Amino acid sequence: MDYVGGYTVIHDVSARDWQLEKNGNQWLLGKTVDSYAPMGPYLVTPSSLPDPHNLPIRCRVSGETLQNSNTDQLIFRVDYLISYLSQFVTLQPGDVIATGTPPGVGCFRSPQRWLVPGDVVECEIEGIGTLVNPVVEPIYKPGCSGIPRHLASSSSSQSKRGKVH
Repeated sequence: MDYVGGYTVIHDVSARDWQLEKNGNQWLLGKTVDSYAPMGPYLVTPSSLPDPHNLPIRCRVSGETLQNSNTDQLIFRVDYLISYLSQFVTLQPGDVIATGTPPGVGCFRSPQRWLVPGDVVECEIEGIGTLVNPVVEPIYKPGCSGIPRHLASSSSSQSKRGKVH
């Protein structure tokens, strides 16, 4: 895979209310909120990462491990994603392709686990690094319409879900 410039960690944050309730199940808006795709802390070259398809991958929220898997469990390998996407999109040097996330996502847990201000999210891929982000403010801002059903019963719903920084 000589065409890969490097590997990094991306925190794949999602506004599930926008994906599952507000937007006709179109997922794009739920992935494009400001601050919803932090990356880093390093870009690791392919030569220093012998097998990107066999690395432990974890996500911790405020010290609790919620996702614990391996990149060998990803649905699609990096080379396949590049080949597939290049049929539809002209890929350029510097383009970033996120490969997905392991099982354990908060909205699919029972009980559900939502990010709230004060949480600290750590996304880690061994051999690449750990990306640490605090959740610092609610995602709802003046002018935004609607409150997700899972928050509607709370009188302080504005502070229930958070923006990652």
